[in-house]
Amino acid sequence: MKIKQMSELVATEFGFSASAAIAIAVLAAAALLPGHARADDEGPWVVRLRAVNLSPANKSDAIPALAVPENAIHINSKWLPDLDFEYFFTPNWSSELILTYPQSQTVTIESSALGGPTRIGTFKHLPPVLTAKYNFLRNGSFRPYIGVGVNLTLIMDVNLNVPTVGALKLSQPSVGPALQAGFDYKIAGNWFVNVDFKYVWLHSDVTLNGATISTVHADPLLSGVGIAYRF
Repeated sequence: MKIKQMSELVATEFGFSASAAIAIAVLAAAALLPGHARADDEGPWVVRLRAVNLSPANKSDAIPALAVPENAIHINSKWLPDLDFEYFFTPNWSSELILTYPQSQTVTIESSALGGPTRIGTFKHLPPVLTAKYNFLRNGSFRPYIGVGVNLTLIMDVNLNVPTVGALKLSQPSVGPALQAGFDYKIAGNWFVNVDFKYVWLHSDVTLNGATISTVHADPLLSGVGIAYRF
C-alpha cells in the first residue's frame, strides 16, 4: 500500500487531519522497512537488577487543628532493590515492568502541637511501575532512552498513631503517572550497565476517625544503578 493510500485510509477511519494522517502513514511505513529489523545477536527481552534510591518530595497539606504546618509529614528516603522486565516491540519501542517487594517506610511529623520531629509509625507499600519507552540508539555501546507510564502503589500494614490524638489511616491504592529517563551501556556480550531515573506521582489521604485531615504527596524520585542482560 502506498503512503498516499495509507494516509487516506487513516484519515477516513480515524478522523485525523490530512497532515496528521500523512505523518502517521510515514511512521508506519518506516517501521516496516527492512532496516528496522533487530540485530541478529539480540533478542527482544531485557532483564535488569538495580539498587534504587527512593527520595520522596514530602509535600503535604497543613493540619491546623494539630498545629501541623504545610509539608511537615515526612517519609524516609531509603535504598531498595528492583527487578524489571523489558520487551522490545520494535528496535526503538519497548515496554518495561518494574517490580520490588513490599517496602517499609517510617513516617515523621517534623512540627506539631507536640513539638517535633515526632515519629508516628510505619506503613508498607508495593509500587510496581509500567512504562512505554523510546530507545534512541538501537546499536552501539551507549543506548539512552526515555519513558512514560503509570504507577500503581498498594499501601498496607499501616501502623500510624499520634500521641493523645489517635490512630491515622492512609487511603489506597494510589494511581499516578510516571516519567523515566536513563541509559544502558554495553560492557561485554549481552551484558549492560544501567543508570535509570524515574519520577512517580504518589499520593494518599490521611484520615482520623474516618475524616480526611491531610493529603500527602510523596512523589518520589527513584535513582537507580544496576546491571542488565539482553536475551
